[in-house]
Amino acid sequence: MSAGSRLDQKYVLILYPLHTGQKGLLKRTIMNEELTVAIIGRPNVGKSTLFNRIVGKRLALVNDIPGLTRDRREAQAKVGKYSFLLIDTAGLEDARDNSIEARMREQTEAAIIDADLIIFVMDARTGVTPIDEIFAEQVRVSGKELVLVANKSEGRAGEAGFYEAFGLGLGEPLAISAEHNEGMADIYGAIEDFAASRTRLDAADDLVTIIKDRPLQIAIVGRPNSGKSTLVNHLLGEDRMITGPEAGITRDSIAVDLQWNDKRIRLFDTAGIRRKSRVARERVKAEQLSVSDALRAIRFAEIVVILLDATHPLEKQDLTISDLIFREGRAPIIAVNKWDLVKDKPKRIKELREEATRLLPQMRGIAVVPVSAKTGQGIDGMVQNIFSTYEAWNLRISTAKLNRYLRDAVDAHSPPALKGRRLKMRYMTQFNARPPTFILFCSRPDEVPESYKRYLINGIREEFNIHGVPIRIHIRAGDNPYHDKKDRTIN
Repeated sequence: MSAGSRLDQKYVLILYPLHTGQKGLLKRTIMNEELTVAIIGRPNVGKSTLFNRIVGKRLALVNDIPGLTRDRREAQAKVGKYSFLLIDTAGLEDARDNSIEARMREQTEAAIIDADLIIFVMDARTGVTPIDEIFAEQVRVSGKELVLVANKSEGRAGEAGFYEAFGLGLGEPLAISAEHNEGMADIYGAIEDFAASRTRLDAADDLVTIIKDRPLQIAIVGRPNSGKSTLVNHLLGEDRMITGPEAGITRDSIAVDLQWNDKRIRLFDTAGIRRKSRVARERVKAEQLSVSDALRAIRFAEIVVILLDATHPLEKQDLTISDLIFREGRAPIIAVNKWDLVKDKPKRIKELREEATRLLPQMRGIAVVPVSAKTGQGIDGMVQNIFSTYEAWNLRISTAKLNRYLRDAVDAHSPPALKGRRLKMRYMTQFNARPPTFILFCSRPDEVPESYKRYLINGIREEFNIHGVPIRIHIRAGDNPYHDKKDRTIN
């Protein structure tokens, strides 16, 4: 598969009857073999709540604010013995211009095309609206299998709307409350019945999906309008994310899978992160939720790409994001977007790298890569730096090499004598990777100066080529690795 293309192939083992009358084992590659279920409907009918309920996790943002979901969100789900890809879509609105709403509608229409089964959600409390009728006709024309859901049917308030749903001509509606987990068994049963019928059509005997290794998880973060969604679209080779000149289009942290050469990647496109005080001052609840979701994506990622705007310098908010990544122990790189707009490129990249070294000493050696999400310039270099940073983040060093380093470091620069007593550095070993974490045994660990800690950390970076990722050292008192008294962390 070519670099940057979407990972759409599923490897499936299927038993077929051979001409001899015996059953044989045939391995083949099938495009888009996985069952896909899309949830569609007007804004604020409870699609994301239903999505979270079926997946069994709180992946989509949920609030009373209409239009909170803008991009398609995908997640693996399972009902009974059947697994499938579930898609949460933006609210369908009657818009055809170049507005955000029109682009949201295009994303939903694309999900309808990709789906095998559609879950059409209407609000039983509101009843059937003209928009419901318009899109019910569109779904009917698509010819796709469909389940009509009357959400928010709990109590008497939803009775009238439930009976109105019959008038859409999409079959008998299922009365549910996704928020209160009522009626979900009916949805699960409908999905399971459809999956069973589809499986019988695809393979007369048995079907087994080969599960590959878990993909590398990468979060793309930065200030609003720095080009995060455009970068994801270029990596995917399609307009998967809604983009535009308006800041703050992305609200959810959207996960998408792709394959780069022989590497599997899961990208998280996140909402732009602004200063907390600014968000609070504007009192925009949707943005507060989006920022919270972006911060959660950082915590669960392995690599974090900090996307900067080449036309703006490193700002306080970029440093705050970087510090959070460092404290979470993630592996960061800096990608400088809109590089096609920069005139004096050698001078600008030199300035940015010097700024990164000066302003981010805790990430000494962090990769700073110029890219253009619009033209594709520098994308290959960015991906190469992602994988080299990932290797440094996973690096393990033998105890023998560490203690040779420690001996040489102490010989070159002895620890200071405090109150007439010299500190003794006795032993070092690696405790963990992701990020590289070490244990140093010494006398009186509480008295080790901060400057000497930094000296040891920077020496480890240079000696073992661990640049741009957090390094942690736990200092303990004791003569050997088995003597455990005091413990604290150096960042």
